Amino acid sequence: MEPSSPAERRRYVLSLIMIAGWVSAILLACENNVSRVYEVTRKDSLPVVISHNLQALHTDQGKLQLKLTAPLVHVFIEDEARQEFPEGVHVVFYDIDGNPKSELTAGYGVSFDNTGIMEARRNVHVQNFARGEKINTEHLVWNQRDKRIYSNVFVKITTPSEVIFGENGFESDESMANWVIRRPKGEFNVDNK
Repeated sequence: MEPSSPAERRRYVLSLIMIAGWVSAILLACENNVSRVYEVTRKDSLPVVISHNLQALHTDQGKLQLKLTAPLVHVFIEDEARQEFPEGVHVVFYDIDGNPKSELTAGYGVSFDNTGIMEARRNVHVQNFARGEKINTEHLVWNQRDKRIYSNVFVKITTPSEVIFGENGFESDESMANWVIRRPKGEFNVDNK
């Protein structure tokens, strides 16, 4: 229906302009970041398995090696196969006699299948029961293939006789028997022999 009077035509045109303005505003306000949409919908961005209250045991020739517990686990298999522990992880390592030798707790963990790298973040705590040593840091990397543990951030190592701080982290063998602290600070016992 065509408006008949000039006043009705003006209202009609103004109504069309207002509708076009609203549609333009809505379309301009809705922005799709194509790379973000791709990131969210990628197959490897979604876990293939989600597990709650996981408890896993690893044995070698019938002997318990480690026990892992986590409130939540996400398993990814596309591109970079990995297991993520977004709500924290607790791992107890056992000696050949089945006694706990060390433990690790962290607020977040991830283990990469292809590289053998396990990372722990957020309030990382490692305790070596045999040596009476404790490590506290915010980021720890365990390279299972190289059998090395390291961190590039602030670390605190507590031994039975001293507390040592490393401003740039530390590096150790996986048994924590031989470690080196980068830029150490603290009070040290020095043997004058």
